[in-house]
Amino acid sequence: MEELLGKIKKHWGYDSLLPLQKEAMSCALKARDSLVVLPTGGGKSLCYQAPALLADGLTVVVSPLISLMKDQVDSLANCGVRAARLDSSQEHGERSEALRSLEAGALKLLYLSPERIMSDEGLKALSGVSVSSIVVDEAHCVSLWGHDFRPDYRILGQLRDSFPDVSIHAFTATAAKRVREDICHQLRLIRPEVIVGSFDRPNLVYSVERREPGLTQVTEVIDRHKGESGIIYCITRNNVEALCASLSGAGYPALPYHAGLEAKTRKKNQDAFINDRTDIIVATVAFGMGIDKPDVRVSRCYL
Repeated sequence: MEELLGKIKKHWGYDSLLPLQKEAMSCALKARDSLVVLPTGGGKSLCYQAPALLADGLTVVVSPLISLMKDQVDSLANCGVRAARLDSSQEHGERSEALRSLEAGALKLLYLSPERIMSDEGLKALSGVSVSSIVVDEAHCVSLWGHDFRPDYRILGQLRDSFPDVSIHAFTATAAKRVREDICHQLRLIRPEVIVGSFDRPNLVYSVERREPGLTQVTEVIDRHKGESGIIYCITRNNVEALCASLSGAGYPALPYHAGLEAKTRKKNQDAFINDRTDIIVATVAFGMGIDKPDVRVSRCYL
């Protein structure tokens, strides 16, 4: 643990850990299966990223969203950690470079979607690699709504057959007791350590208002927080495009984000938001999951 704290200081600059991070990291260091439930902002990512630096092999991270994988890999690169992702948004050259790094043993972390890791191609790519641990991020998808959201989450337990001696670690921000038990069962965790943190978030405020027609409701929130980052969520892609166009027409620079956009456009808009080149993103509801941006004000808008 002392060596790990030194790595954390070197790469991330932290002098101390958040509650239960040490316990979660200890599971990774001891190669003991675990289920970690910590609130958003509780530092889940560091719990598996930091121990990966001390592992002899590769830490494989199963993640559901391209935007989340991209943000994590970009952040790791900025910290000097060797990480890569394989997803459908990448150009051929970028994907080939990731595979070459994987085959050369040059990576400490590799991010994959559940569909890719469960495919013949994904399992073949990992077959010749020394895998030290497997991380299942957003693990509530395994139980609560994985069968609707991403069917391949429901079969991730089969990874135990392909990697029988590899520890598996599940992470999520939300899971009631019954869901936690189901996650452990579905992933076939072996005598897992179950770590559950507090969900008291005094810095978060939730409010619900009756929807009014027009833009006024949305622009009033934006005007109250001028110069601050905000995400406006919509249910459908069409809603995203319509609201984004209306805001831009009213003089509020806003960028859209949804799965129907070209990969280059999604990347450009996400980078603009992360790097403060735009304050407002209008997106479908999955955007922002796991993205590390501490100054976001969120207005959820169902149009």
